[in-house]
Amino acid sequence: MTAAQTKGPGIHVVGIGEDGLAGLSPAARALVDGAEVLVGGARHHEKVPDSQAERLDWSTGFDAAMDAIEARFGRRIVVLGSGDPSYFGVATTLIRRFGAEDVFVLPAPGAISLACARLGWSVPDVQAVTVHGRALENLNVHLAPGARLVVLARDGDSPAEIAALLTAQGFGLSRMTVLEHMGGERESRIDGVAQSWSAPRSANLCTVAIECIAGPDARPLSRLAGLPDEAFAHDGQLTKREVRAVTLARLAPLPGETLWDVGAGAGSIGIEWMRTHQSCQAVAIERDANRAQRIARNAANLGVPRLHIEVREALDALRNLDGDPDAVFVGGGVGAPGVLEAAWKRVKPGGRLVANAVTAEGAAALAGMKQKHGGELIQISVSRQKDKASSVTLFDPMRTVTQYLAYKYLNTKD
Repeated sequence: MTAAQTKGPGIHVVGIGEDGLAGLSPAARALVDGAEVLVGGARHHEKVPDSQAERLDWSTGFDAAMDAIEARFGRRIVVLGSGDPSYFGVATTLIRRFGAEDVFVLPAPGAISLACARLGWSVPDVQAVTVHGRALENLNVHLAPGARLVVLARDGDSPAEIAALLTAQGFGLSRMTVLEHMGGERESRIDGVAQSWSAPRSANLCTVAIECIAGPDARPLSRLAGLPDEAFAHDGQLTKREVRAVTLARLAPLPGETLWDVGAGAGSIGIEWMRTHQSCQAVAIERDANRAQRIARNAANLGVPRLHIEVREALDALRNLDGDPDAVFVGGGVGAPGVLEAAWKRVKPGGRLVANAVTAEGAAALAGMKQKHGGELIQISVSRQKDKASSVTLFDPMRTVTQYLAYKYLNTKD
């Protein structure tokens, strides 16, 4: 059941700042004053002390609170959120559950815009990141000389943790500003440098602005495909840089798409897929538990700790995992019976399959796929300089890789 079906007024989401009711527009204030059901966290409820509305909070968890909201459809429901509730906020969760037609949002200035206003930064030119409910290592993918980051903190420990991460990544010279209780009477500001950060624990309600400065030991990494091999911890099972760059180009990730990386090894393909855009997702399928742990470390270090890792056999994963991948890459087990066909079946219509082989048997399996499903085959041959310190330039050839690419067009039956 939805609010529209009950012919009720729907759900109104009102952004409220640290200045409380005084900072609301007349329209937002009228909604709050007229609420029959008022929903929000404890801090939000404190800002509306005199309301006679029934009060709900999130203490029982989001799912239970959403059920409670749905049970009250037909009454005037107002949900309070911090600042702009559509930016990493509660409005997104409500719309996902009830639909945009039943959720009306009145935002207030959010932490990102307030922080930029305080620092004189252009909002479109900053990278907003949240570590509230998300891994701190998400910051790693955004570290680049000159980058400006505005980070929504988890709590008062976040600034010190961020300073330690920046220092560990070679960005200890970066300038940090912690903005506490922005927009309220208790607003304050702390400035410092990451490597010498010694400020006491911050207020839980804080935002951290970072101006990234690379130190001499920093090694900034591009978001384009083909990271240096040494960026990944591995045991030899790694798609080498040049081949990886070609492979990612052929996989052609788009925002919001999902990749399954079969026989993931060091996880390099799935990790680089996710680094192309923050909405890209990937599943690394690797049967070896030690390699799976290494993949997790690589993913965190390279800024994509959201990478999902499945420790299981390729065929088991391809037959039983939930979901419909936009792309599947098979880098290990190409010659194993059934793997390529199982991968092809799981690619959604309009998606693509890319597979690499270095053995004659694997190349034969790829040729069989081309004969049955179409697509194309290429061979990738790379030679690397043998001894860079030598006065004589010699090259060592790497193993030639046979690569298969096929698109599953919308009219494909198999």
